[in-house]
Amino acid sequence: MFANVIVEIGAKSIDKYFIYKIPKHLENQISIGMRVSVPFGYQVLEGFVLEILNKCDEEYDIKEIIKLIDDKPILNSEMIKLGKLISDYTLCSKISAYQAMLPKALKASIKTNINKKVIKYLSLNKDKKEIEKYINNCHYEGQINVLKELINDKKIIYNSANSSIKTLIKKELINIKEEEVFRYETNSFIEDKKIILNEEQQKCVDEVSNNINKNIKYLLYGVTGSGKTEVYMNIISNVIKLNKTAIMLVPEISLTPQIVSRFIARFKDNVAILHSGLSDSERYDEYRKIVNGQVKIVVGARSAIFAPFKNLGIIIIDEEHTKSYKQDSNPRYNAIWVAEQRCEYHNCPLLLGSATPSLNSFAKANNKVYKLLTLIKRAGKAVLPKTYIIDMKNEVRKKNFIFSSLLKEKIIEKLENNEQIILLLNRRGYSSMLTCRNCGYVEKCNNCDISLTYHKTSNMLRCHYCGYSKPKVNICPKCGSNEIKDFGLGTEKLVEELAKLYPTSRIIRMDADTTSKKGSHEKITKDFLDHKYDILVGTQMITKGLDFPLVTLVGVINADTGLNIPDFHSAEDTFQLLSQVSGRAGRAGINGEVVIQTYNEKHYSIMYASKHNYIGFYQEEMKIRKTLGYPPYYYMIILKINSKDYELGYKHANKIGDYLRKNISKSSIVLGPTMANMFKINNIYNYQCIIKYRQDNLLYKVLKAIDEHYKKETKIDISIDII
Repeated sequence: MFANVIVEIGAKSIDKYFIYKIPKHLENQISIGMRVSVPFGYQVLEGFVLEILNKCDEEYDIKEIIKLIDDKPILNSEMIKLGKLISDYTLCSKISAYQAMLPKALKASIKTNINKKVIKYLSLNKDKKEIEKYINNCHYEGQINVLKELINDKKIIYNSANSSIKTLIKKELINIKEEEVFRYETNSFIEDKKIILNEEQQKCVDEVSNNINKNIKYLLYGVTGSGKTEVYMNIISNVIKLNKTAIMLVPEISLTPQIVSRFIARFKDNVAILHSGLSDSERYDEYRKIVNGQVKIVVGARSAIFAPFKNLGIIIIDEEHTKSYKQDSNPRYNAIWVAEQRCEYHNCPLLLGSATPSLNSFAKANNKVYKLLTLIKRAGKAVLPKTYIIDMKNEVRKKNFIFSSLLKEKIIEKLENNEQIILLLNRRGYSSMLTCRNCGYVEKCNNCDISLTYHKTSNMLRCHYCGYSKPKVNICPKCGSNEIKDFGLGTEKLVEELAKLYPTSRIIRMDADTTSKKGSHEKITKDFLDHKYDILVGTQMITKGLDFPLVTLVGVINADTGLNIPDFHSAEDTFQLLSQVSGRAGRAGINGEVVIQTYNEKHYSIMYASKHNYIGFYQEEMKIRKTLGYPPYYYMIILKINSKDYELGYKHANKIGDYLRKNISKSSIVLGPTMANMFKINNIYNYQCIIKYRQDNLLYKVLKAIDEHYKKETKIDISIDII
């Protein structure tokens, strides 16, 4: 017997099956989906068995599999099929598709070694009558105490240094048992409140619950605070009653504390958690809970879409518009696309939810590809907040550079009422850059084409792309003057300015710098929920999904930040950001207010966000997309050409651009090659070609040909990104 094995090397040039002979003693043990150890050249590697063959026509000397790594398959038949689909669709290597599905402990990698955590405890080895007889005749208090505790079903951890325990083991009165323990503790800091659904919510729950055995794609468009999470949990309850399982995706780790808390409060130990904030060993434990059938619900971020449930009843993707569902590195999969494949395989519904659906999703709903469900009213007695747009051009004339007069007044008012405030500034650090007022010199990253951001707490300049950092300089390295100053505003500086204006207020910051430590998201969320702080300052991670009943004011410090990015999504991203953060105010019956500060108060994305008018924004933006030929009117692929050599990258980018124009359909559009928005990152030069198409039967064949051509090229890296 023989096996087709795909080995752990991710290089595209080795992206193929290798045939190995199955030793006689392994023939009855080996299965498709298992990891095996195999000889590969002068190395020993791990790989996955993807096919078992009874015969082999190859004439060369075929090497034997060395050993099995697992006693049962790691990849089931659905995962094997899904890996092939991802590889074909994203043009990534097959091994990278399979590795993306698994926790580190189960990846095919010779360097991985993560063990289960077990505790040793004592148990009785005789019946209670014999034990009681021994106790009555025993003169040693230590032994008597151990046996009495065990009779009363108390758990005693094995202690090898305890002489009483040693004696009782020797006399065979007790023995040692092992019990696996899970390293991640899922504790809820929220009480489960029995909430009676309103008519809109119940209608959504009934529609999806009545179609659990049908592959229907739903889009739930519900305004902020309309109770979407409660709808999700009620649907999942109905799925579990049918003895099926559910996956619930949330966009970012910052969302998981409150969502996880609500799910654990409702479903107790029936929930596994999968997100990047877990350690490798914790992720391994959570994964095995799923494989062993100990849980029926998975809550997690993007990679949780690969949870290996065998009887899926539903996949729910909350905040479906969020870009974090798309992976930026190989394999460049989109979790929504993967969810569609899995729901089709299991013949179950997919439910996408958002207060600000992506234009692509809402267009699909209008075209009946998705079935639209709506929640147009806030849950309970809550109403949408009142919004003020402040023209900062006028405020600057009054010397109000950071806070407008209105925002300052509103902050004082809410603090006096013992209410809470959220302030959004989508830029972390202390200031945007360090520059010399004398000669104009700007401190830039040595590796990237970008200015360094100043972080005052560490007194360091940092690159937010490659991680390069250096101490702040006080003397200009170009002209030698001491006129080097920081410019711009980040969350760190915003907190400092707030503390000057409101010295008695309690302020906390939530951004990538303050949440780098394990558990920090949960701690900040819980502390703010418990009103240990009055003002929460943060970046976009505070805009979605968080529910704080005492927040009655949201302030947006610079609403224009996203509009200045050269990306066709910029208006959509700005609208979503402003709408989502506005939705944090007035969620518990106390009227909320939103102050949006901008230099571009007439921009349609800001105007529609201030009126909570998604439909108006959708119609306006769709007109622009249609005129300019952007998604959803066209599909779009970005072909990226990267090289450490500037000239070589430029040469091959032009060569690829010419090849695309000559070989794809005439109805498709090729833009470029051009320099990417971030041209130089970590000493690598980035070029790109953009392909717009509606239907092009030649396109994938051409892209695959380009990909194949550059597989063995070491100085040029090609990546294909499906938008």
